[in-house]
Amino acid sequence: MWAQLITMRVKAGQEDSFPAMFKELDAAEPPDSGLIRSIAMQDQKDPTVAYILVVFESEEQARAREQAPARHEALASMRARMADVLDGPPSVVDLTVVRDTGA
Repeated sequence: MWAQLITMRVKAGQEDSFPAMFKELDAAEPPDSGLIRSIAMQDQKDPTVAYILVVFESEEQARAREQAPARHEALASMRARMADVLDGPPSVVDLTVVRDTGA
């Protein structure tokens, strides 16, 4: 397994808009992308700080997903919306999963 932890800052006043952004992205997710899990989270003490953890079967599948035309189209249509909600670009950390005890 392979994962990415994405950290971003949500603009003040847009905290409630953050979860809604993912409905469009979820709709564009092909069933064979290798995505196992995607978890979007907001800091309880500071909801302008947000994290997304995406877990894939492999890094190769994740990289192929990044290059998929459908994914590019979905992101292109959301760029203006993301600019309204997010305060700057996200930060991404690539991770090797060494243990997963999830349900």
